[in-house]
Amino acid sequence: MPKKANSPATAKPTKTLPVPLFRSVRPARAFEEIATQIRGELEEGRLKVGSRLPAERVLAVQFGVSRNTLREALRSLEHAGLLQLQKGASGGAFISQRSGNAIVSNMVDMYHVGSVSPDQLTQARIWLESIIVREACRQASPDDLIELQANINAASQAAKTGDFPLRAEVHLDFHRILARMTGNPIMIIVMDGLLTVLRKYIDRIGSYENAFVLPSRKRFMKHMEEGNTEAAIAEMETSLKRLQRGYLAKAEALESPVVKRSGVKASGLKKIRSIPKT
Repeated sequence: MPKKANSPATAKPTKTLPVPLFRSVRPARAFEEIATQIRGELEEGRLKVGSRLPAERVLAVQFGVSRNTLREALRSLEHAGLLQLQKGASGGAFISQRSGNAIVSNMVDMYHVGSVSPDQLTQARIWLESIIVREACRQASPDDLIELQANINAASQAAKTGDFPLRAEVHLDFHRILARMTGNPIMIIVMDGLLTVLRKYIDRIGSYENAFVLPSRKRFMKHMEEGNTEAAIAEMETSLKRLQRGYLAKAEALESPVVKRSGVKASGLKKIRSIPKT
């Protein structure tokens, strides 16, 4: 006797997923309103990381915009780090696991348009570093100390070969390692953003004298290994302030001929003020 098909009363219940509730938007503000609604759906729990948005044609109807306008908005949200767009039969627009790339890109853009001056950049780095060093000292593991020492060795080798770009990048990585040691993603992202902008600034001003950095690193490591947090913070702050004075002095030297000839400051070297020696 053939088996009877499951009736509605006996069928296994299917889990119902929450449905995003999107509304029509004003075309002139499509990107802002679409972003606001998607963030609202995240807040309400109807969308989560990994959630796939409805198909383009469905979204276009729900938002009341053309598919071209919708695509532009989705691409903008992808650049902002909120969405991940995938092609193919199993593709679509997915809520992204947010990374710090958008924050870093925004900081770089602020620097390029002159919203952030070199002294503001280096000053913010000094302030943030003190917080990071304190927490890094508290959480430092033997593996962390080995990684920091390996970085110092790599920087020493780059200095011996006269490879300034490599030496600069390795020195900046030292600070990225310290940020990772805090275990705090916000500190990691913000420090990475500052260092990414700083690298562009360093590339612009060119090589500079920083032979004092490696000896300072060794003293810093000694303090960290001994658990002397305050001494480690003081050593790092002294080194960074010395670097800051070097950066700004080099920038001023590069800028002066331009100012004398045209009265216009070089792009990316704006609002430079002298920093008092400590």
